[in-house]
Amino acid sequence: MSVIETIIDIPVEHEKNVCGQFDSYLKKIERTLHVTMIGRDGALKIIGPEHMVQRAKSVFSNLIELSKRGNSITEQNVDYALSLSFSDSEGQILEIDKDIICRTVSGKPVKPKTMGQKHYVDQIRKKMIVFGVGPAGTGKTYLAMAMAIQAFKNGEVNRIILTRPAIEAGEKLGFLPGDLQSKIDPYLRPLYDALYQIMGAESYLHNSEKGLIEVAPLAYMRGRTLDNAYIILDEAQNTTPAQMKMFLTRIGFGSKVIVTGDQTQKDLPAGAASGLDMAIRVLKKIDDIGFCYLSSSDVVRHPLVQKIVQAYESYESKNKPEERKTKTIGGRKVRNDN
Repeated sequence: MSVIETIIDIPVEHEKNVCGQFDSYLKKIERTLHVTMIGRDGALKIIGPEHMVQRAKSVFSNLIELSKRGNSITEQNVDYALSLSFSDSEGQILEIDKDIICRTVSGKPVKPKTMGQKHYVDQIRKKMIVFGVGPAGTGKTYLAMAMAIQAFKNGEVNRIILTRPAIEAGEKLGFLPGDLQSKIDPYLRPLYDALYQIMGAESYLHNSEKGLIEVAPLAYMRGRTLDNAYIILDEAQNTTPAQMKMFLTRIGFGSKVIVTGDQTQKDLPAGAASGLDMAIRVLKKIDDIGFCYLSSSDVVRHPLVQKIVQAYESYESKNKPEERKTKTIGGRKVRNDN
């Protein structure tokens, strides 16, 4: 295996951004690709096996290009660029970066950061109903909100309706202080947070007073027909099959629906069926309904979140087969070989 070295020029104004604090990004690339990287005087020398040097060069060139486009390079960017380099599709990270959905109130662009998120956004553009399923931190709700707000601003829909089931988690709603709105607001807080960040509090309040943006618990949807609206159902794994059927049959003309959920985080009573699981099984063959499954590789929160999701996925995949082999009889677990 031949060892080679190559040199990449780094624009001085982008050096800190792409190398990371105390060269943390360089060290991560070194550890992952088993190369040596030496940065000095606006140049980066890469030494190692030829195929690994080429991968490292490609990863770093992509990071420099992202930085030139105004991105603040994060550890997630580095991790994803590295993962793409092993699948020989590293150029896709630059294609993803071109797809700007909208900008937040502070001017920050909102765009997909992984191929899974790009597929999710493309499905939303093409299909009338889209199910976005995946673990925490994959941007399911945030990207759906961004698409809804952009469609509203462009006049494609007349209003936005955001809903989620108000599932009790240890405390009965009746015992919580305040009126009905005060009781349900904590369940809807994640939706408000995304609205404030993308649209701004003042714009949201203005449109909310006019009834153009509505944030409500799922129970309020019964009996309505929703025309020319962008409707987002969040935390759909906590719906019952009856609630999911009720929600999906509210859709009127000119509307678009996004259903998001994480099948691994259900708060339903033990033994209760999830409306999300059933909807996926029942509706999977309907052409106008899109299904997008995000994974731990699409997590865009702190890198530790990705490791936590992967650890749980690994644990659950190892233990599920064992659970199927046993059943409970008279309070004792016995093998179920039938």
